[in-house]
Amino acid sequence: MARYTGPSTKIARKFGEPIFGADKYLEKRNFPPGQHGLASKRKKSKEYGQQLKEKQKVKYMYGILERQFHNTYVKASKLSGQKGENLLILLESRLDNVVYRMGLAPTRAAARQLVSHHHITLNGQVCSIPSAFVKAGDVVAVRERSKSLEVIQNAVASATKYSWIEFDNKTLVGKFLNVPTRQDIPENINEQLIVDLYSK
Repeated sequence: MARYTGPSTKIARKFGEPIFGADKYLEKRNFPPGQHGLASKRKKSKEYGQQLKEKQKVKYMYGILERQFHNTYVKASKLSGQKGENLLILLESRLDNVVYRMGLAPTRAAARQLVSHHHITLNGQVCSIPSAFVKAGDVVAVRERSKSLEVIQNAVASATKYSWIEFDNKTLVGKFLNVPTRQDIPENINEQLIVDLYSK
């Protein structure tokens, strides 16, 4: 199960925004890392560079490596509608992301760990595959024996509500009501740049 395990603040500084969540170090040093960080910030990147940077940002944001991200794009391109929006909808429909959106984990990486460590059920069955796609009407819940975990209790206490997810804080059971629209997804993403990159 491949995933990025390096320093998150360094990556967030590279893109100039808190893609892994709130980061107090990014607020202090909001310029690219490295010896020439401030100088590189002043440089204008070319069209291809902007497209590549946007793709890399989304990959880090959702915790996906290149092959899996490309496969998701191919799947999105076969669906009706706009490719970029379909890509984001598929990424939002991943089980680890749904667990994060429900407020059961403070970050997507933590949500991925909850899923892979068998703490989450999908429609009553334990599912340990973070990349499993959740459909409209599916029920995602915390296993009975895992409900007392401190990380879950702390996350639920400060969770953000989303319109496409119904969640009960007491029973720790949620329902994926429908796929979100592009306007619902709060992340700062220019998906058209990714489509242009893969269309070359």
